[in-house]
Amino acid sequence: MISKKSKSKPMSVKIKNDLSWKIGGEAGFGIKSAGMMFGKIFMRAGYEIFDYTEYPSLIRGGHNTYQLIIDTRPVNSVTYGVDILVALNQNTISENFVEIVSGGALIFDSDKVKISPAKLSEAHVLALGIPLSSIAKDCGGELMRNVVALGASLALVGQNLTIASRVVKENFARKGEKIISDNIKALKAGYDFAQNRPLGDKTVFHSQLPTISSKNNILISANEALALGALAGGLNFYVAYPMTPSSSILYYLASVAKDTGIVVKHAEDEIAVANMALGAAHVGARAMVGTSGGGFSLMTETLGLNSLTETPLVLVNVQRPGPATGLPTWTEQGDLQFMLHGAQGDFPRLIIAPGDAKEAYALGAEALNLAEIYQLPVIILSDKFIAEGNSTVEKFSVKNIKINRGKLLTQAQLAKIKNYRRYQLTSDGISSRALAGMKGGLYIANSDEHDGYGFSNEGSKNRIEQVDKRYRKLAVFAKKMPQPLVYGNPKAKKTIVIWGSTKGVVLDAYSHLDEKNKKKFKIIQYQYLWPLAKEFTEKVLSNPKNVLLIENNSNGQLGNLIAQETGIKLTNKLLKYDGRPFFREEITKALKQF
Repeated sequence: MISKKSKSKPMSVKIKNDLSWKIGGEAGFGIKSAGMMFGKIFMRAGYEIFDYTEYPSLIRGGHNTYQLIIDTRPVNSVTYGVDILVALNQNTISENFVEIVSGGALIFDSDKVKISPAKLSEAHVLALGIPLSSIAKDCGGELMRNVVALGASLALVGQNLTIASRVVKENFARKGEKIISDNIKALKAGYDFAQNRPLGDKTVFHSQLPTISSKNNILISANEALALGALAGGLNFYVAYPMTPSSSILYYLASVAKDTGIVVKHAEDEIAVANMALGAAHVGARAMVGTSGGGFSLMTETLGLNSLTETPLVLVNVQRPGPATGLPTWTEQGDLQFMLHGAQGDFPRLIIAPGDAKEAYALGAEALNLAEIYQLPVIILSDKFIAEGNSTVEKFSVKNIKINRGKLLTQAQLAKIKNYRRYQLTSDGISSRALAGMKGGLYIANSDEHDGYGFSNEGSKNRIEQVDKRYRKLAVFAKKMPQPLVYGNPKAKKTIVIWGSTKGVVLDAYSHLDEKNKKKFKIIQYQYLWPLAKEFTEKVLSNPKNVLLIENNSNGQLGNLIAQETGIKLTNKLLKYDGRPFFREEITKALKQF
């Protein structure tokens, strides 16, 4: 990616279509701010973007990094190898230097960071020491050294400052003209230093990304996309207690609540928010509650009440590694079995898992429909990697989103029903729903097993009838639900099984294979996890020796579900559970070896 250029005889520049850029330092150094600006610059230049942040569970300090993948092709994953590493402190050298690819570049603050020439030579890394702190001070303040580094990075990849200057101006617009002017000055100072500063006495860095036209894209995380999808799907009540990595759903919806006319509540704990959401849904709101695994643990009693009262409710679990506090700012897919079995007793629920921001938008709207059509809890299962990872997607449209409120009665329809029974036995398990306060629609919604009117009933016949009634909903949905998505060669003998955020890295790794190797694989993505697409699974995974299961947890939870429902045991597994997502190199290696 990075090639040396002699002063007397410039070497030709090798142009790549992708770039992995990473910046590291302590919290408060403007790590994410610089990264987001860098991403917006390249998005507006027409590139596809995906970013990934690592940060410890500390209020202040700790080692923070922001990694950005820039590509001419769609991208939804990160690589372990880094083309350019920006080190704002010594700890970044200690933690991340090993990630720089051979021939890659290191930009470091020479005022604060030291590195031996021998280490650079051994790793085949080119280094550009820039007095970032001193330059930033000259431009108006040391805090701007991240912007100086941003300018230097743009110079290394052959990008001019036209778009960058606009992005910097927008980023600091609320802080006044003086701050904007100082930051643009810092940007240009870093750019000029990297363009003109020799390395030793012979070389400078130079690299290029191709020039392409801009696209009609936006840069968005799956959390924000989910929130937008829910709004498009008629959401009017959202409640949550902040819990990483679900919190940005709450923050975003709170920021647009006034403009959209929805109610957004931040209550005292997860028990309270779950009950608030259930109460809002009971009286007719399209309601959603968000949390992570630890918060969901506190919501399980409400989940049972949710199902027993057959109240439409959407619950979002953005996963992080457990158990207990676990790794609160890292990622994992460890909650599937918990979502299947959370709360005591047997009762139906739907579980869906978006694989990227685009799917999060669509499923955020669809989940609200499913909850009302089938009158049960719908769980959206996401995880930190995509929830906080920003990616480029085409601007969302509401054209294909339709609101379906199922068997919700109007007052006119209710007036025609004599002796209304909220939990009346039906062939599809779904009863007509009246809302509190509607004339003629009185019923009891409590936590006891009940008869058709909602009166507590402990009779064995009634118990069997009501349990079977509720479960008929799953059978009805299973006949209509979308089947797992198939990518690659549908006739291939080798099958890769994925769900959730592993979609992005597997498809990215697959797209980089040559055509001969691409023909070897079909990739099956389970988007609707429960109920399981049993017939499809039995047909497609009939030869488990040719199936590779890829999951971001320790025991292959989707694989266990498949075995439970079909008897098919997937023994070929690629599992990762260190709190980090799969890197593209890991998947590429696995595909080549499988």
